[in-house]
Amino acid sequence: MTQSTDTSVIWLSERAFEALSTQLAQMKDDTRSSVVAKIAAARDEGDLKENGGYHAAREEQGKLESQIRQLEDVLQNADRTPAADDGVVKPGMTVTTKFVGDTDSEVFLLGAREMEEFADGTQVYSPQSPLGAAILGSTKGDTVTYEAPNGKELKVEVVDAVPFTG
Repeated sequence: MTQSTDTSVIWLSERAFEALSTQLAQMKDDTRSSVVAKIAAARDEGDLKENGGYHAAREEQGKLESQIRQLEDVLQNADRTPAADDGVVKPGMTVTTKFVGDTDSEVFLLGAREMEEFADGTQVYSPQSPLGAAILGSTKGDTVTYEAPNGKELKVEVVDAVPFTG
């Protein structure tokens, strides 16, 4: 199976997918039940117009439901296929780059922000970020130019691209 290049697809490691699935189940069961209980308790206190506890619990419920929908979307669009070790930069690769004219290199995982806690200390760049989008499809030795958020044009060389193993 080949990885999709669809930007709605989010690459996650198997470990991240399982952890996020567990987190979603907990949010849907335990956390949601707790928030509903807070709303019920606050409602029992009476006048809802001036009941700060009720309004706070309803706000908490809205945030929770939003987080649940977002996490469901991430998991529904997740691609857990390990990146092929073909040297082509794509989500799921640990990429080493250096700016043209600079001797220092930078190593990062090209993946979803949801991978941050599973990247074992490696910084994570989104494939939709200016740098991530610029290097997608490039290979070791390629030099790409992209526009930084400040409008400055930057040139970066792809030093290496290997599948993420964390």
